[in-house]
Amino acid sequence: MKYSSIIVEDLQAAADFLVKFCEKSGIINVQAHFLNAEDALVYLSENLVDLIFLDVEMPGASGFDLMDQLVYTPQVILTTSKTEYAYDAFQYNVTDYLKKPFTYQRFLESIQKVEKKKAEDDSTAENDHIFIKADGKLVRLQNDDILYIESMGDYVKFITADKKYITHNTIKNLETKVDGLRFMKVHRSYIVNLSRIDDIQENMLYIKGAVIPISKAHKSRVMQKINVI
Repeated sequence: MKYSSIIVEDLQAAADFLVKFCEKSGIINVQAHFLNAEDALVYLSENLVDLIFLDVEMPGASGFDLMDQLVYTPQVILTTSKTEYAYDAFQYNVTDYLKKPFTYQRFLESIQKVEKKKAEDDSTAENDHIFIKADGKLVRLQNDDILYIESMGDYVKFITADKKYITHNTIKNLETKVDGLRFMKVHRSYIVNLSRIDDIQENMLYIKGAVIPISKAHKSRVMQKINVI
């Protein structure tokens, strides 16, 4: 598995050093480098990453300030030349604490911790929400709040009880991203929240007044999923 990442580091030489190690590892994809926390936060407000390599001391906001303002919780590896932040790092539950300068072997030990934490999170986390990019920001939607998802060509529309969100995506891609126990594709243009279905008549299902077609290819699976007796 590859992990998407960004580097937040005010020293270009230190960032270049990290980039080389990431490329050498073959599993860390560096999407961007930022010289300060403020610019990184703008990026993170619109993009999801798995991992942040984060310097502690930078001009302006510190690495801890950045973590305070994150709208979601990627893994964080702190990079610093000082040891005095170790206690704070523990309080923020960061994945690892790399003291500069560090070797490639020490870097790999950090990546192993990332992989271990990801495996632990996957086995214990409640998959109760999804993040989407809408209106120029990341929006967290609880699964229970989503009624259905409708295709609009290269975009999709998430329908909740009180709001609609349009984001650049496809039904095909979302079918593999949403919780398969709660959601199901019922038509080439629709994914529905099975717990929100009010009624099914012939080849149509009804959710809060919306009428959604069920394709013949999907109807038997829908019936099985909702335990029709």
